[in-house]
Amino acid sequence: MSIRDRIKQVKHLRNRYLICVLENPKQSVNLAAAIRNCSALGIEKIYVIGGYPGIPKTFEAARNNGQLMNSSVGASKWMFLKHFETTEDCIKHLQKNKYTIAATSPHLKGKQNISLYKGDFTQPRLAVWFGNESHGITEEAADCADICVQIPMGGVVESFNLGTASGIVLSYVASQRRAFTEKREQKQQ
Repeated sequence: MSIRDRIKQVKHLRNRYLICVLENPKQSVNLAAAIRNCSALGIEKIYVIGGYPGIPKTFEAARNNGQLMNSSVGASKWMFLKHFETTEDCIKHLQKNKYTIAATSPHLKGKQNISLYKGDFTQPRLAVWFGNESHGITEEAADCADICVQIPMGGVVESFNLGTASGIVLSYVASQRRAFTEKREQKQQ
């Protein structure tokens, strides 16, 4: 099957107005895993804030980065990637464009976490925010979050790596949004 035919085949599964935000990723392998997850789940865009030295700063740079291309199994060729130097710049951009910010963290001070499987993620525009592999999200991101999402944990360890967390959270969010859109379209017919 040609790429053009594959794109036509999955076009209706795309999640418009759903963005994955990665704040200061430390390793290219984690960025690649998140890119692959987003591509597979039909997420529209990835925004990256700061990050490791040599992180691609444009969509073209990500497409032409051999290491990222190999680690993401080619997904970086198809994902839109936008880079921000600071958390503040990304927050301003998302707020200006009327995105709801859903921060992911097992611990947030001053915020009430919502269990992933009990939350409503059908906002018209949603940005799901993932923190650094070692330190999680910044206080600045936590303070600006509209929703704080927590993956229910049953073990001693209270976190996942970036690739796993983005796969779990975005799979559920994308599925919920897709079902909501399908229901709305059926009502309109």
